[in-house]
Amino acid sequence: MAWRSTQAAWPAGTRGPDRLSTRNLMIAAGLLTLMVWSYVGTEFSLRELLGGESAIQILTYIRKLFPPDLSTQFLLKTGYWALETFAMSFLGTILAVLIACSLVFLSSRNLMFAGLLFEMEQSRPWVRALRTILCFSAKAVLNVLRTIPHLVWALILVFAVGLGPFPGMLALGIHTGGVLGRLFGEVIENVEIQPLEALQATGAGRLQILFYGILPQALPECLAYTLYRWEVNIREAVILGYVGAGGLGQQIQIAISLFLEHRLLTLILAIYLIVTAVDTLSAYLRSRLA
Repeated sequence: MAWRSTQAAWPAGTRGPDRLSTRNLMIAAGLLTLMVWSYVGTEFSLRELLGGESAIQILTYIRKLFPPDLSTQFLLKTGYWALETFAMSFLGTILAVLIACSLVFLSSRNLMFAGLLFEMEQSRPWVRALRTILCFSAKAVLNVLRTIPHLVWALILVFAVGLGPFPGMLALGIHTGGVLGRLFGEVIENVEIQPLEALQATGAGRLQILFYGILPQALPECLAYTLYRWEVNIREAVILGYVGAGGLGQQIQIAISLFLEHRLLTLILAIYLIVTAVDTLSAYLRSRLA
């Protein structure tokens, strides 16, 4: 009887467990094939990385890093470069939030087409077409912003505005704006509909529905995403220094080029401290939001 009831739970003409097993096996085979193809394509070799001459060279270079340069003058300069890196990531994240917020409401389909704020059913055809154009245009802009890597944005902006932290901040803000716009859009599209309909039934206007129905649901998740991207931007700000965007990254490039290993270790330790501090602060703020 138990066997018959289990079989009855699956649609007629199908064998549920066998069908699921076959699909899982196909997925596993596809992933394994992809792993093998990637392994061959990247020419990955632990023997070349950790064996023989490579291991000796790695250990030799690590020995050259010690001791770090802890002279007062260099530590003061390192602190200044660390502040530059922090400023790039912080202002870049703020710029990203502004870009995302300016486009996310136009790119959210539930706001543009569900009729909660704009009452699509009663709209004229040209209004419907205008909303469609605005929505797809906003999505296209966000796609372009996040598709182009931050390094490419930095290279373009360095030629446009010159060297220094300013192009780095702009590159972080533009790229992260596209990322946050996508994340914010997903949050807004997943808000509960019932509170919005209740507000609309009481005669609330568009701004009232936005501030009292949408933002209270979406704001905590959007803030959590923003804090996480700020953590990422700290690391990316260091990378941008390699293309002339200033901060610790540019000094690391100089130290490597001039074989200043002791200073390189000091700069690496500075990066570790600033990233740890930002991670700790961000985790604390996210826990408070939760």
